Amino acid sequence: MQQFQQYIGGAFSDGAEQFDSLDPATGKVWARMPEASAKDVNAAVEAAEQAFFSPEWAGMTATARGKLLYRLADLIAENAPRLAELETRDTGKIIRETSAQIAYVAEYYRYYAGLADKIEGAHLPIDKPDMEVWLRREPIGVVAAVVPWNSQLFLSAVKIGPALAAGCTVVLKASEEGPAPMLEFARIFDLAGFPKGVLNVITGGPVAGATLTSHPKVAHVAFTGGPETARHIVRNSAKNLASTSLELGGKSPFIVFEDADIESAVNAQVSGIFAATGQSCVAGSRLVVQSSVKDAFLARLKEKAEAVVIGAPDDMATEVGPLCTRRQRDIAVDLIDRSVAQGAKLITGGKPVDREGFYFPPTILDCSEAPNADSLTNEFFGPVLSVVSFETEEEAIAIANNTKFGLASGLFTQNLTRAHRMIKAIRAGIVWVNTYRAVSPIAPFGGHGLSGHGREGGIQAALDYTKIKAVWLRTSDDPIPDPFVMR
Repeated sequence: MQQFQQYIGGAFSDGAEQFDSLDPATGKVWARMPEASAKDVNAAVEAAEQAFFSPEWAGMTATARGKLLYRLADLIAENAPRLAELETRDTGKIIRETSAQIAYVAEYYRYYAGLADKIEGAHLPIDKPDMEVWLRREPIGVVAAVVPWNSQLFLSAVKIGPALAAGCTVVLKASEEGPAPMLEFARIFDLAGFPKGVLNVITGGPVAGATLTSHPKVAHVAFTGGPETARHIVRNSAKNLASTSLELGGKSPFIVFEDADIESAVNAQVSGIFAATGQSCVAGSRLVVQSSVKDAFLARLKEKAEAVVIGAPDDMATEVGPLCTRRQRDIAVDLIDRSVAQGAKLITGGKPVDREGFYFPPTILDCSEAPNADSLTNEFFGPVLSVVSFETEEEAIAIANNTKFGLASGLFTQNLTRAHRMIKAIRAGIVWVNTYRAVSPIAPFGGHGLSGHGREGGIQAALDYTKIKAVWLRTSDDPIPDPFVMR
């Protein structure tokens, strides 16, 4: 059984308590993880604050910070096989996905390494002749980064990368579900040469989360997860008046018009909902398909769904692995049963795979006659697709926007003018046209409504980890007149 440690102030420790981590492929314990206590969290925040004000970090040039981030990126690339192996073992995400994604995570750190000395202020053409005024962008302070179990290395990179580039320090709380890759990441970070305390990595449940997000020395909370947890974080942040960025997932529409390249759209839909076993915040979980092509589209999609290779996550031939937890599998079963009772028609899947572990097959529900089915409105992580049909463009827009979320969307059409109308009309932070799940460190992502606020990725993310200081410099040599002498 493997043993993992937390990382606080540049040192590794076991934590006040420990807990078992289950292998989703077997449902059995495979490792012991540290569970941070309130005392551990306090120590991590104190270490981050001390590092933030230390000459080693505060006095470091932006270019030097960038070089450390480049070094970190190289180490991630060198250790990608080990990181991929651990993420697969602890979360059930298949090895072909973790290997590809972690290799690309290094590019996010390289992007922010290059951006570190491009975060600029501004000179203001002020309306006073004897004044020079300019703006400085300075790091906001200690950042609390909280990430869920799916794609932890990626979701932490879009927080740690811009925060360190801006000159902040970070306390990262990994999910208590599958934290192994982040605790291993701490070991890699330790080799990069950053000053002690610049990054601290802990894991644990509600006590650790509440202590961290309400800590008086935390200036910003960057969170990825669900709306209910986000509400707790917003309430907690009221105690320290920390700013927040919240990426909360969604119930993303995948819209297919009759003029679309059907085979291409089917393949994109398979990727959008069955890749990562559906455990993705941008999963295209609502198929909105024009009635004239619905039957043909579903027939082809069903064929591909039933041909998906379900197997052990560490097998390169596997296309869909287990869900991360037994709870996620049980939620899927309950959601599908309720939706069928509400009038949805089960096209394929719907029952747990009869094997050891938390496996669940690609599932398709036709909800055209059940527009209020729970599977159409509730976000949950699993390979379950809900289908509705439409006749007109206006109807497609109405269905797409009939959600409390607004993170991502997909649109498949060969009509350029229609594409532009739809792009404008869809309320979502991302619109993919004739593609899906494409990401880049250069492009920001984030949502509307219950999908949260703030953006991760791109230049804006780094700016969000800064605050503006206005500097006024009087250029006149004349003495300032006495304000109480009338002239």
